[in-house]
Amino acid sequence: MTEEPARRRYDSLRRTAQAQQTSAEIARAARALFVAKGWAATTVRDVAREAGVSVPTVYAAYGNKNGLTWALADAADLSADISRLLADLEAAPEPPRQLAAMTAYDRRLFERAGEVIVLLREAGRTEPELAQAYRDARARADDAHRQVLSAWPSGTLRLDLPTALDVYAAICNIDVYTELTIERGWSPERVEKWWAGVVTRELLGESR
Repeated sequence: MTEEPARRRYDSLRRTAQAQQTSAEIARAARALFVAKGWAATTVRDVAREAGVSVPTVYAAYGNKNGLTWALADAADLSADISRLLADLEAAPEPPRQLAAMTAYDRRLFERAGEVIVLLREAGRTEPELAQAYRDARARADDAHRQVLSAWPSGTLRLDLPTALDVYAAICNIDVYTELTIERGWSPERVEKWWAGVVTRELLGESR
């Protein structure tokens, strides 16, 4: 009597695992094609062919191409290990060390998911929904930075909070990262170290 329910339960788990594997394969195929061909030139049929699945399977997993792009964008934050950022912030209450934790997160994000960020921005030029997704992602980053900076004691920042957020965003962004790593040959580690030094000087001043 107990074997049949157990078998059904395992069958359900097996189907769930297979569905997750299929979704992951579709996402990997989409990311590769979006990067290689560009978002606009890639069709759902292309993604299905690359992933070795049917077109209806892609639609069932992600809805449409916009939905697939949303999923890739959501995965970008996970790839940068936000739980590690939170642990680093909690372990380092001093402002310079918290800035270093923030720049380390940005380095991981751009190193592991920079291509996704760029393709989301590209797609947003023709898709208002994805343009809003890109703006929302930037707003979430600003809000996270605001929470950290505003928790510091009064007088820690040498700038007012809105200006400090602007300066951080102007320094630590995908375009600067790409220019330094791709065009100038810097290692990601060198970018991270430089970012930490620059934002500390600009936001806290030499005495911090």
